[in-house]
Amino acid sequence: MKREDEGGPEGVRLDKWLWAARFYKTRGLAAEAIEGGKVELNGDRAKRGKILKLGDELRIRVSPFEYHVIVWKLSDRRGPASVAQELYEETAEGKAQRELHAERLRSAPPPIFQEKGRPTKRDRRALRRLKDGE
Repeated sequence: MKREDEGGPEGVRLDKWLWAARFYKTRGLAAEAIEGGKVELNGDRAKRGKILKLGDELRIRVSPFEYHVIVWKLSDRRGPASVAQELYEETAEGKAQRELHAERLRSAPPPIFQEKGRPTKRDRRALRRLKDGE
């Protein structure tokens, strides 16, 4: 007997599964990511209508992180985060790489921006001198 919240043996569309697994907030964002090459299915570039099956491997780039996951359950309905985490298992090496990248981001110094708005007359003259090579 097929449950409503599970895709049967025929599988689930990739964009629906990414949305249901909460990697992207909307199906539209999931579709954009797939079209932009940010999602790979079994090592190949995927299309959003591709049918997922149990055991498929996905590489998902969600800025600034990359997830390597194996599909455990199929669902085309978005539920709570606790249910969404049961749809996949992250590989050990992918999790280690993601945690290492997160640690590097935390330890990096914050970028320094000086928002002053419009350049002053003095700034414009300095920029003109740089452009003209004086």
